[in-house]
Amino acid sequence: MNEQRWRKSTRSQNEGACIELSATLDRIRDSKNLTGPTLRVDVAEFVRAVKLGLFDR
Repeated sequence: MNEQRWRKSTRSQNEGACIELSATLDRIRDSKNLTGPTLRVDVAEFVRAVKLGLFDR
């Protein structure tokens, strides 16, 4: 089985309240649930949406 590698922001704190990006740059996951589901994303569009504040509450 091919194991996916993940990376987390260097600004992330130890409590894990962030997302992780796959090494292949096509999936994200919740860092608090490492065995949970992943979300396939277009990373460029995802970053654009974050910068535009589309995920702000």
